[in-house]
Amino acid sequence: MQDLGASAFDLAFRGRRVVRDRALVMAIVNRTPDSFYDRGATFEEDAAKTAVERAVAEGADVIDIGGVTASPGAEVDTDEEIRRVLPTVEWVKATYPDVLISVDTWRHEVADAVCRAGADIINDAWGAADPEILDVAATYSAGYICTHSPRTPRSVPVRSDYEDVVRDVVTSTVRLAELAESRGVPRAGILIDGTGYGKNTTDHLTLVARTEEIVAAGWPVLMALSNKTFVRESLDLDVADRDELLTGTLAATALAARAGAAMFRVHQTLQTRRTLEMVACINGTRTPARAQEWIS
Repeated sequence: MQDLGASAFDLAFRGRRVVRDRALVMAIVNRTPDSFYDRGATFEEDAAKTAVERAVAEGADVIDIGGVTASPGAEVDTDEEIRRVLPTVEWVKATYPDVLISVDTWRHEVADAVCRAGADIINDAWGAADPEILDVAATYSAGYICTHSPRTPRSVPVRSDYEDVVRDVVTSTVRLAELAESRGVPRAGILIDGTGYGKNTTDHLTLVARTEEIVAAGWPVLMALSNKTFVRESLDLDVADRDELLTGTLAATALAARAGAAMFRVHQTLQTRRTLEMVACINGTRTPARAQEWIS
């Protein structure tokens, strides 16, 4: 186990330095009607605001707003994606100015619109399929998340034939991180995603088990594990098995956090934050809230 050190989670987005004694919590708020997990629960604007309010109250560091589901489905053009996400970005910025705002998009036009409205991070799940998105991040000094995805946005999932999935993820995301930095994206705001698309359950289990190797690549690591298919298949669960899915998700989260991952994209904020606080206490980056030594 590596020495995480006191500044393990020291990041900066648009000039704002963010230091935590635990990994950061990125709360998912989908402005989509067809998300695999919430099935459109936050598609309507008022429902999205309620979800943000709850996430902030439960300790979210970042609100991640998405307007297009990753799965194949109905076409959502650029204008519609902006219509979905921009009002939420504007409202969060005005209501919670201290909370970081991330937008899940691969389109540079969407990234530009939300950054002009105050978004701090571009969460590009498709590995710069639109290369101009890097220039947008650089223009606004926004954070940028580099993801390994061997397919084009929203295409039918097909698993690549990996000789070593961890090596492929590290090689791809580090290459993209270096490209982003060379294009002017501030290094302190660049993260690599240790998960990504185009992988089966065994691949994802391997990535969690070997998170320390991803962290060792030298870039802050985001893990998107929340209620994913690999948790369902590992435990023989359905999407409706919410409590059991959460248990499996938090087990994977704890292992990845112990290995040094810096941020987690999640559906359940409070439970994840408590898990990350406990891991930070074990790792030695966080002081227990109350420490009493009983001597018999």
